[in-house]
Amino acid sequence: MEKAKILIIEDVPEMADLIALYVQNAGMEPLVYPSAEEATLALRGRAPAALLLDLNLPGMSGMDFLKKFRAEYKNSIPVIIVSARNADEDIITALDLGADEFVTKPFSPRVLIARLQANLRRLTKTEAAAEESIQFGEYTILENSCVLKRGVTKVRLSAREFDVLDFLVHHQDENLSPDKIFNAVWKVPFGDVTAVAVYIQRLRKKIERDPRNPEYIKTIFRYGYRFEDPFKKKSGQLAQ
Repeated sequence: MEKAKILIIEDVPEMADLIALYVQNAGMEPLVYPSAEEATLALRGRAPAALLLDLNLPGMSGMDFLKKFRAEYKNSIPVIIVSARNADEDIITALDLGADEFVTKPFSPRVLIARLQANLRRLTKTEAAAEESIQFGEYTILENSCVLKRGVTKVRLSAREFDVLDFLVHHQDENLSPDKIFNAVWKVPFGDVTAVAVYIQRLRKKIERDPRNPEYIKTIFRYGYRFEDPFKKKSGQLAQ
């Protein structure tokens, strides 16, 4: 499962290591660089999930990098300034250039991570609202993008894996034979229906907490498969 990549640009090694540690402990992948120039070379058009940016940097300033970053990447990517500079002019300038938040040093690492996660959650809701989506458990299927997310983290699926999962979810609570799944997803008159079982196993490894005891993709003896959302049923029972 792909972790959300968080770009950290901080020239003080101790501070960079501390932020990276908290980002990693929160289940995200820190990408740490001591200068804006090194971060620019490393990115090469590959957008991170979010940016934690110091302003006082050697070479290119944080403000200049922020301006460049907003010009090259989506405006929706959260940017949090982490800086010792706390003058009103600096805060206003950073926000005008596209920063989402301004955190002054010294700061609580836990609070910084909480703000980062809040921004990522808002981004996920915005992206989901912009296109048709289906939710089950802690997962969201973005139909237009053909993407599966667990919270804010994208789950790596092949095109065929996505198509199989999408079909199962659209036929939730129905008993589906391998033939029916194969005909709907593969769309060919002849083929090896046993491929369905292979893809079911792959999906279970990626979305089930225990693939040997699946909660979502159930095996129906002598028939085929059935997709269920046990969390939806629990919430419905609580609401009664």
